[in-house]
Amino acid sequence: MDNMLEMYLYETNTLLEQLDELLIEAEKNEDFTTNDVNEIFRIMHTIKGSSAMMEFSSLMEIAHHIEDLFFYIRENGLDSLNESHKNDLFNLMFQSTDALRAEVEKIENNEPLSNNVDHVITDINSFLEKIRGGDNDAGKDDKTEASSDNENKIAIINQKISSCPESELPYFIRIHFEQGCGMENLRAFMVVTALKDLEVPFEFFPSDVETSSETTESIIENGFFVAFSSHDDIEKALHIIKEQNSIETYEVIENAAAQSKSKAPEATDADSGNKEAASGAPAKSASSSSSHNAPVKQSLISVNLSKLDSLVALVGEIVITESMVTSSPDLQNLKLDNFMKSARQLRKLTDDLQDIAMSLRMVPVSGTFQKMNRIVRDMKKKLNKDVRLTIIGENTEVDKTIVDSVADPIMHIVRNSMDHGIEESVEERIAAGKEPQAEIILSATHTGSEVIISVEDDGRGMDTEAILAKAERNGILTKPASEYTKKEILSLLMLPGFSTNESVTEFSGRGVGMDVVKKNVESVGGSISITSELGQGSCTTLKIPLTMAIVDGMEVSVGKSMFTIPIANILSSFKAQKEEIILDASGNEIIKRMDKFYPIVRAHDLYHIETEKTNIEDGILIWVEASDKSYCLFVDELLGEQQVVVKPLPPFLSNFNIKDYGISGCTILGDGNISIILDILNLYNAAQHRY
Repeated sequence: MDNMLEMYLYETNTLLEQLDELLIEAEKNEDFTTNDVNEIFRIMHTIKGSSAMMEFSSLMEIAHHIEDLFFYIRENGLDSLNESHKNDLFNLMFQSTDALRAEVEKIENNEPLSNNVDHVITDINSFLEKIRGGDNDAGKDDKTEASSDNENKIAIINQKISSCPESELPYFIRIHFEQGCGMENLRAFMVVTALKDLEVPFEFFPSDVETSSETTESIIENGFFVAFSSHDDIEKALHIIKEQNSIETYEVIENAAAQSKSKAPEATDADSGNKEAASGAPAKSASSSSSHNAPVKQSLISVNLSKLDSLVALVGEIVITESMVTSSPDLQNLKLDNFMKSARQLRKLTDDLQDIAMSLRMVPVSGTFQKMNRIVRDMKKKLNKDVRLTIIGENTEVDKTIVDSVADPIMHIVRNSMDHGIEESVEERIAAGKEPQAEIILSATHTGSEVIISVEDDGRGMDTEAILAKAERNGILTKPASEYTKKEILSLLMLPGFSTNESVTEFSGRGVGMDVVKKNVESVGGSISITSELGQGSCTTLKIPLTMAIVDGMEVSVGKSMFTIPIANILSSFKAQKEEIILDASGNEIIKRMDKFYPIVRAHDLYHIETEKTNIEDGILIWVEASDKSYCLFVDELLGEQQVVVKPLPPFLSNFNIKDYGISGCTILGDGNISIILDILNLYNAAQHRY
């Protein structure tokens, strides 16, 4: 049951995302196409059937009524909708998909489903009645009826298929379910259950679909067969079959073995050329039918994320063990040419295995980016702003865990741009010499070991003087206002409780916002920065690592302890002389680099580590940067660059707030020693607090 539920949730969420994208695109074009109508009908048909199978009645009811609505539109054509109808239909569909998504979220959170969805169903039915109201034209009725009759005509495929089962009945309907839909035997049984309402004799093959899951392979390979005794029974059955879940094609086939016992009118060649097969495609020849219905192997599978986590952890252990074997002290000073050759080959294979294991977790950011279309669409309606969303680099891939973690921050930033980034009116934009339609650009690009995600708008920008004045009123400045740079002023927006909105709205002004965004981004090892020009727009940039499981690090030593600094945080390393070090007004050490002064953090002082290298010229300074903080870390020496497997810290250490001291995890080195992985941002904050 758990596997069925997991499959149901995956399928339904995927379909709802597809539906959202389809509706957004159709609304941009201000019209539905015939393909749109057919696709929406198919999506609702699938959700209805799978929800009924899982006994999720609220979802089934909503999907069923939307399906009825689009069945009517499909039967009567898009001409049955005027411009007013189309606008109402867009709003109705977004409202209905929100209701479906809310029910799915309840299932995911193990909450009870709604007992009453009448308000959604009433809206759907009311709209259906409204568009039916203008459909009283007799000529149109005749046209619709003729169209319906034409659709129900059946092209008999005169062919003998070797895979047909043995039956005395003269006609078969062979059904093929959608590729990869899963549980084909149960879907076939649902067809049988629906056909029983016809009260006509029929047989079905395989006959044990209800009790045997082994029939699934046979149905995928050969199709599911239902046999009938007459042409009229076939027509009745097709009305039922067309409404069933996840059916891709179906066709009517004469049972050659029963022809002598039960003759039926044969379709002529001309008929076959002019009529459509039940699947909606032109009647196929024997060879093309056989080719079309040949089973297609799946090239994609869905895998539980926990299994990928276990795989990555196992690969990490293999990498560590391989390093321990090749670095064993027992092998030192031994001439082992063959062993070293094999070890190099093993290292290559483990590197390849590691890369493949990590790539399995990489997913494009397109899923998260496309959801922003819906955010912009809804806010355009509510705020009455004309804005277009431009998406760039949506195929950029990031670790699945990180994508999930930054989805909410991206959404919040987009909402901020819409709410108080974009001007209130078109007139205001024109007066500023801008295009009437505003633009928000959401982009993603790769840069080495990290991904840069930016949200840029061409709105009114941010007034740094107003931000600084409010920060001063709130008492959150830590130095005189005149000493703040523009970058530091914009960083004030990410302090807890800070908001530039004077009033609370649906979207902002509650004092909970960018500080949460900053915290979420930094929790996955990323950083956030804001740039803005008053009157020209703003840009919020997220720098996030590709993955958190394995990082490129620089090993350093402090006394007898070893630490790993992520390469992504290192700008450079250098030796310094005593005379280069000066003291600031508070007596803290600083050093000049690239015409700016940076504070020095001594690792041995911060962590109380005994070392002989306390003179600045004896050790080495590593210039590091994280978020908006940049400083120089003093350590004993560099040990070398190494790709390390990140090991999380034991949960009990959280009681000591160890992460607040700049320790994000640990790794096991090839010689078995443990190296602490440093969090450069929190390390600086810990040093500032201590001093």
